[in-house]
Amino acid sequence: MKQIFADLWETDVESPFPGLTTHAYLLTRDSGNVLFYNTGHDHERDAIAELGGADWQLLSHQDELGASILKLRDRFGTQLGGHERERDEFAKIRTPDRLFDRREVLLDNIEVIPTPGHTPGSTCFLVASPTGKRYLFTGDTLYRGDDGTWKPGYIDGMSDRETLATSLALLKGLTPDVVIGSAFGGQAGYEEMRPEEWSGKVESALVQLNT
Repeated sequence: MKQIFADLWETDVESPFPGLTTHAYLLTRDSGNVLFYNTGHDHERDAIAELGGADWQLLSHQDELGASILKLRDRFGTQLGGHERERDEFAKIRTPDRLFDRREVLLDNIEVIPTPGHTPGSTCFLVASPTGKRYLFTGDTLYRGDDGTWKPGYIDGMSDRETLATSLALLKGLTPDVVIGSAFGGQAGYEEMRPEEWSGKVESALVQLNT
């Protein structure tokens, strides 16, 4: 596990499917650590233990489900959060302790932002870190491509183009300092930027989606 910011750690890369690369991210907090996305690496659970465990695991959508969420629960008592629209998919492995269905603030400083389109229950999370940074976890709603640009998470036959466009328009109005996807291409799944840069990156993704 690698520390990328004062309170944020990135797990080793993994490829759950051919051509797909992902990381999970551990947010360390005095009030209890939060793991975003998922990791299947056994050694990363040891690293999480050294950093104080994981009180919560927040999944951005159903594609991040896996048996490893049970191992996190069994080792750390980790509570699970996911979207109401994907309750049945979650329940095949583990029913969430917290189901999202609206925009809300969770655990004092984590804003839950439903962004359907990639999947029906896709959700982003905006964290107001005590360090002053704003971390935006986009899941696969927006992902960083091989060329470093942010791309819409549209999959033909699975995603809903119009709904995804509405979600991207919502994200365009945010001002994050760091944007962190789940799946990614290239060398890194996150990017640090000036807050005013983000709207242009999302606009480019909207153009891609609509062409």
